[in-house]
Formats: sequence, structure tokens, C-alpha cells
Amino acid sequence: MAPSLLQAYRRRWWMAVTAVLENLLCSAVLLGWGSLLIMLKREGFYSHLCSANESVSLGNSSEGHVEWLYCVDQEEMLNLGFTIGSFLLSATTLPLGILMDRFGPRPIRLVGSFCFGLSCVIMAGSVYNPQVLSALIFLALSFNGFGGICLTFTSLTLPNMFGSLSSTILSLMIGSYASSAVTFPGVKIIYDAGVSFNVIMWVWAGLAGFVFFNCFLNWPTEGFPTPDEVDYSKILTLQETPSSDQKIVAERLNEKNGDIRHSTEKLPNGTDFDSAPKSPPFRRSVFSPIFLWSLVTMGMSQLRIIFFMGAMNKMLEFMVTHGEEFPSDEFEIEKKVSFYSSIFGTLQLLCLLTCPLIGYIMDWRMKDCTDEKTVPPGTEQRQTSLPTRDRKIQKVTNAMRAFILTNLLLLAFGICCLIDNMPLQILTFILHTMVRGFIHSCCGGLYAAVYPSNHFGTLTGLQSMISALFALLQQPLFIAMVGPLKGDPYWINLGLILFSLAGFLLPGYLYYHRRQLIREKEANDKKAAGQEMQALNENEINGYKPHTNGLHAAEA
Repeated sequence: MAPSLLQAYRRRWWMAVTAVLENLLCSAVLLGWGSLLIMLKREGFYSHLCSANESVSLGNSSEGHVEWLYCVDQEEMLNLGFTIGSFLLSATTLPLGILMDRFGPRPIRLVGSFCFGLSCVIMAGSVYNPQVLSALIFLALSFNGFGGICLTFTSLTLPNMFGSLSSTILSLMIGSYASSAVTFPGVKIIYDAGVSFNVIMWVWAGLAGFVFFNCFLNWPTEGFPTPDEVDYSKILTLQETPSSDQKIVAERLNEKNGDIRHSTEKLPNGTDFDSAPKSPPFRRSVFSPIFLWSLVTMGMSQLRIIFFMGAMNKMLEFMVTHGEEFPSDEFEIEKKVSFYSSIFGTLQLLCLLTCPLIGYIMDWRMKDCTDEKTVPPGTEQRQTSLPTRDRKIQKVTNAMRAFILTNLLLLAFGICCLIDNMPLQILTFILHTMVRGFIHSCCGGLYAAVYPSNHFGTLTGLQSMISALFALLQQPLFIAMVGPLKGDPYWINLGLILFSLAGFLLPGYLYYHRRQLIREKEANDKKAAGQEMQALNENEINGYKPHTNGLHAAEA
């Protein structure tokens, strides 16, 4: 029996804490691909593609007496599975957004937790005979990516129930999603300690079962209304109200998101919903310059991030061997690559710390802003010594600064990738983690600032799907690196640096858009001032003189 929205509100802190932990352990864990790749190679997945002449033997931590071969063909096949899984991790956000608007987050979260658990079961079963069942890894990684994005996407609506803390809770949700890449490196530590791979996967499947039953018992069937649609602060008084009043308020809360009677913005008291301005058509938002430039920036960033995750082990291996085709000590090389891969995974926890930072930049000086729509008509505003700021202009300004910072970090990340120095790669890992956490927060904040709220989910899903399609280019880039370039990533990284310069086109257009908004505001202010002076002159002609408390207008 699904709880009501009123019951869910009372359990909101339990839901928030468990959602952060569930995102950390079961959402985008596939992004810790470097550690999972090592474990899959040790378990013998696609080792039958390798011949003894061109391969290196690798001991299996789970079965000490078994030695599997690994080679470039094996890595290409496994990396294809990662490409498919990471594609589903981003591309399914558009249909998920449409389904969540229609059916609410509960069924999607149930399906997502089931798919994630099924992926663990498939990987655990494939270990028993990897030479025959290696192809199942594609199905397992697909379920893993799809289930993970279901859990992430449904948790992003939960902060609506926290009022003034919604931005903080949202940053924790995004941070836990981005930090989930640390999970597979943590699993690899357990794996290296001697715990078998299939036991780990069965325990993980049990954890996915907990996520399933937690959602079944605590998540309501309705979507979580935004604070613009429901005043959650009034729910706190429901414990003292009669049950009939609770039923009325519960019915008010159970109204679906997107109802035509709800305004996308807060309306002044006494304003009729029918007289609210209509939202612009969705086609206009899709073909707006800001959205189109954001597709370029997000597609480029997604390709840069996903390619590094998929090819990181091979890049580190090239740095250790300095391009030697037949290195002398394969075991030492594999140990060093594994060590740096674990460092990369551990640093993913930085997302929990850096995501609130970009949120602070996006909220910079928003408390000093005024929104003309919230001022009741006919009221007089006193001039104060502190200048007020336009809310929309400040949001665009903050988004512009956030994108500039993110693109500078991405540029520094690319430069570090070009330098053949292993200790420096720790800085590369930190920059990669920061960019991955920043870019999604920047894009979401920008869409919230310039587009209607009823377009936000669909635009975000469409952007994620197009970015995922663009990120599929990482597979041919990886094949080119391990094939014609013989493992040398220099020219690919150089080309990606030049391509990343396109990310500055979006903040450049935002600067131009900001200048337009400032000119429009100045024109509207001059027009309003002229109308006010005209009204004052008419009042003086009619014999009315406004009271000034003995001060001139400049002093008032």
C-alpha cells in the first residue's frame, strides 16, 4: 500500500537520507569503470579473444589457480559494453521525464531498483563460465546504467519537500550521484582482499532489494509538488487539525504536477489563475540560442568526461610503459595502474563537497534581488540606499560565471592530460571530478533561470539524450587510440582540448543575452519613471501635492 503524500512528507528526512545513500551505492556506479574493468579481466570475460602470443597472463583473485589472458581485443569488447551502459545512463532521461510526469516517481524507482539488482545477478551468474557467458556482460551493463539513472532521476524531485533547504538537498542528491563512481573502486578493494566476485555481486543484489522495498513502503504514487504549487510550511500544522481538514489538505497535495490550474510562477494574492500569462510554446524553448549552445557545451563536456573514464587505464598504462610494446615487468605495470585507478575512484567523493560550491555560485546575491511579479499592483515602493537587482538578470549572470569557471577547469584538465607525468594525474583526477559535478548543476540552473518550469524536465531530458548520443564517439576514439596510435592518447587529447574551446561560446552568448536584458530593464525603468512623472504632474494640476516629509526627492 503506497503512502499518501502527507505521510511521505512526514518521512521526508528518512527518504532524503536513504536516497543519498542509495544514489551513492546504486546510481552511476558504472562511471567507476576503471576498477570494474580490472575485475572483469581477472574473471576472464572475453579472454577467449586473446591468443597466447600477443597476450599477457593475469592471475584471478577469486580463483587463485586460474590464470586468464588479456589483450587489446578484450579491452575493446569490454569498453563497448561500458559505452552502451553509459549511453543508457544519460540517454533515457527524456522518456523517464515524460513517464515520471505521467505516473510519478514511485513506479520508475521500483523498476530502476529491480533492473539494478538484475544486473548484479547476471554478472554473478556469468562468472561461473565466463568463456561461454561473456556476452551477458552487455545485458548486465545495460541494466546497470538504466537502473542507476532511474534512481537518480526520481530522487531529484524529492528536494521539493524541504522548502528553503531544497537547494542544499538537491546539491547532495547530485553530489551523491556524481560520487557513486567511488563504489566500484571500493568494491575492488574488497575483491583484492580475497572476496569472490560473485559473492560481492549477490550481496549488491540484496542491497538493490532493500532499495526496492524502501521505495515500496515510503514513496508515494504522486509526484512531489513544487513550493510554487503547494505551501509545505502549512503541512506542519496538520497534526493539530481535525481528520476532515487533513483529508482536504491531502487532496490538495495529491494534485498532479503540471495541472493547468497551477501557475509556473508565484502569483500575487487575488490574481486569477486564468489571467496568468500563458507559457511560451515548447518549440520556442527548444530552438532558442541558449538551448542550442548548451547542447554544444554539454555534448563536448560529456564526450570529454566519458572518454577519459573509458580510456583512463590505457592512458595510465602508456605513461608507465612510455610506449614500450613489450614491457619487461607486466605485473608491476598492472599494480601501478590499479593503484592510480583506486585513487581516481576515491577522489569521486569530492563531488559531495564541490557540488554545493557551484550551487553557491549559482545562488550568488539572489537574496538582494527583487521580482516585479511578486509586488502587488498599486503599492508604492520606497527607495532604499541598497540597490535592488533583477532576479532574471542575476540568474543569467551567475550561470555565465559558473560556465566560465567550469570551462576553465575543463581546459586545465585537458592540459594536464597532455603532460606525461604520473603524480600530476592526481590533479587531473581532481579536475575531472570537479567538472563532472559542476557541469550538470550549471546546466540545470541555467534552464531554471531562462525557461518555464513546465519545460524544465523535458529540456533536461532532451539535452541529456543528445549529449549521450554525442558521447558515443568515445568508442571510435578508443579504438583509434589502441589501434593506429598504439596506445598514445596525445593527439586525441590535443584534439579534445581544441574542441573544448567551443564551450566558451555559451557563456559568450549569455553575456550578450545579459546585455539585452539590462537594456530592456533600463528602457522599462525609464518608461515607468516617465509615466510616474506624468501622473505627478496631473495631480499637481488638479491641486494635489504629494507629502514628502520635508525632504527633496533626491534626499528621500
